[in-house]
Amino acid sequence: MMEEWKKQLQNSVNSLDRIKEFINLTPEEEKAITTLNTKWGTSPYFASLMDKDDPNCPIRRQVLPTMQERVNHYGIQNYLVWKENRDTEEVRPDSIARQYHDRVAFTVTDVCVNYCRHCFRKELVVDRDLKLRMDVEEGLAWIRKHEEVRDVLITGGDPFILSDDKIDYIIRKLREIPHLEMIRFGTRTPIVLPHRITDGLKKVLSRYHRVPIWLNTQCNHPKEITEKTAEAVFKLLTCGVNVGNQAVLLKGINDDPKTFKELHQKLLTVRIRPYYVFYCEPAPGIDHFRTPVEKGAELIRDALRGHTTGLAQPMYVIATNIGKIPLMPDYYIMGKDDKEYTLKNHNGMITKWPNIPE
Repeated sequence: MMEEWKKQLQNSVNSLDRIKEFINLTPEEEKAITTLNTKWGTSPYFASLMDKDDPNCPIRRQVLPTMQERVNHYGIQNYLVWKENRDTEEVRPDSIARQYHDRVAFTVTDVCVNYCRHCFRKELVVDRDLKLRMDVEEGLAWIRKHEEVRDVLITGGDPFILSDDKIDYIIRKLREIPHLEMIRFGTRTPIVLPHRITDGLKKVLSRYHRVPIWLNTQCNHPKEITEKTAEAVFKLLTCGVNVGNQAVLLKGINDDPKTFKELHQKLLTVRIRPYYVFYCEPAPGIDHFRTPVEKGAELIRDALRGHTTGLAQPMYVIATNIGKIPLMPDYYIMGKDDKEYTLKNHNGMITKWPNIPE
C-alpha cells in the first residue's frame, strides 16, 4: 500500500484544473498560471489550507504565481551564482555551496513539495534558468577531502522528497567522514507535507550517533501550523532531532506586528523553536515580497522583545555572499556616561545600570 506522503506527491496540485478543486481563482491568478513559464505547485494538504475566496490568503500568495514576478527592479541577475560564491577560484562540485570556512550547504535535489514563490533559489528550482548537477557522490567526495568542514547543511529543493533509503545513504556516508561534527537538514515538509515524517523516516533519523542531526523548517504564517504539523514535529523530537524555524519576512504576509507575534508564539505551541527571520533575498522576480530592510528588526522590537517569551524571539538576519549578517540595532541603550547606562524596556520605562570599566 502506497504511503500517504507519496500519494500527496503523486497528486500534486500543479495545474489549472487541480487548483480549481481547492479555490476560486481570480482572473489575475488564472492569467499568471496560464501565461508564465515557471514551475509551481504544492501538496493537496497545503492547498487545502488556502482560503477558497481570498486572493490575499497568505498560503495562496506563497504558492500561486503572479504577474508581479515579471517585475524586477531590485533582484540581482545570476543571484544564486553570486550568493553561493559559485564563480570563484575554488573548485567545487555544483552540489556544494560555500560562504563559511567550516560549513557548507550540500544541495542534493532541485525538486520541492511546495515551490515557494519567494524562493531565493528561484533561478534553480522555480524558473529553471540555472542548470546545476546535483551529484551526491561528487559532493560527498569533496566534503571528505576538506577536513576543515565540520558542519553540513543538506538542502535542495527539499531533501525530504528523497526516499528513506536515499536519505539513509547520505546520512551514513556523511557520518563516515571523521571531521564532521553535525548534520543539518533544511526542509519544509513539516509544514507543507507533514505526512512525510513516517515510521520509516523516523528509523533513519533516530539512531544515536556522535554526529547529531538538526532540522530547520520554514513557516511564515500562523495559518500554516496545524495539528498535523504538531504531530510531525513531535515524531521528529522523539528521534532526537530538534526542530527550528527559519521564517522569511514577506510583505503582506507576515510584516504586521499582530501576525508576526502570533506566528512566533504558535510555533512554540507545536514545539518548533524560532531560529531566524530572513530578510527576503534579492533573487529576481520577487520584488513584491520585499519590505524595507529595517522592518524585521522593528517587528521583533514591537511584537516580540518583552512582549512575549524569549523562546519566541528569532534572530533577524540578511543572507549574503559573505554569510549571514545580523540586523538587530540596539534599541534599548538610550545613553551612557562614565558612571552609568540609561536603559529603556519594551514599555518605554527607563532604568539606570552601572557602567563597568574594562
